Amino acid sequence: MLKSMTGFGRAEKNLDDKTFLVDIKSLNGKQFDLQLKLPSLLRPYEFDIRRLLSEKLGRGTVDCTISLKDTGNAKPVTINVDLAKSYYKPLAELSEALNLDPSHILSTLVKLPEVITPSGDTLTDTEWTDFQNVLLSAMEDLNLHRLEEGRSLEEDLHNRINNILKQQDEVMKLEPLRLQKIREGITRLLEENVGKENYDDNRLEQELIYYIEKIDISEEQVRLKNHCDYFKTLLGEKEELKGKKLSFVLQEIGREINTTGSKAYDAAIQKCVVMMKDELEKAKEQVLNVL
Repeated sequence: MLKSMTGFGRAEKNLDDKTFLVDIKSLNGKQFDLQLKLPSLLRPYEFDIRRLLSEKLGRGTVDCTISLKDTGNAKPVTINVDLAKSYYKPLAELSEALNLDPSHILSTLVKLPEVITPSGDTLTDTEWTDFQNVLLSAMEDLNLHRLEEGRSLEEDLHNRINNILKQQDEVMKLEPLRLQKIREGITRLLEENVGKENYDDNRLEQELIYYIEKIDISEEQVRLKNHCDYFKTLLGEKEELKGKKLSFVLQEIGREINTTGSKAYDAAIQKCVVMMKDELEKAKEQVLNVL
């Protein structure tokens, strides 16, 4: 089971006189990188909200926007009487000095900074618990999208690895012919440049064995097959956070493919190696999206 890092989730709920809307968008990323937008009412809970998002979403580039819809209910306010009094005296003196009508002083006072302020509005414990459920619903919606995309990723990665194994089968079919061609090529060069009667067959056989052992690719093919089988096993495991592990296995697969290519000295096998590398690069691109 794979889970993609890409997805979108939304949840909305009316909590008494408050309506919360949570939108979460997630893209691929090496670590957990969160951009969080909150209404002022939720600022005291920012650390808890970040912790919840991190625990439930694992990793990725996450953009979370939480908005508070206005229900139209009147909000209580507080009048700072002492501050208004301190403003009033200089305003009254200014009005008298300019021969202005003092009846407008009150309308001016209420507009001055911090004379009238909204009463402190905070969430009750019950409201905070209800809001957490809204946040969890949005994350659950996001994770459903991640699972849907993860199924497509898993199918594609299976196909990529199977295509690599098909090319490996072709390499193993070509391997005996490759060794025979190398043996015949070296023998022909000796006969053309030294003469068949001028070299020792036994010594030649020893040198051929030594040379063929150096370019033998059988160990690489065994390891390549094991890595591919392990990759497919990982795809089927229930563990959610396995994108990095899959990436490491692909690195090992790439190492065996590269070594096969460097040892091949055979055009037909090189073509198979190129095909395997192409499938590997496509698999690497897909694994970047795996959680």
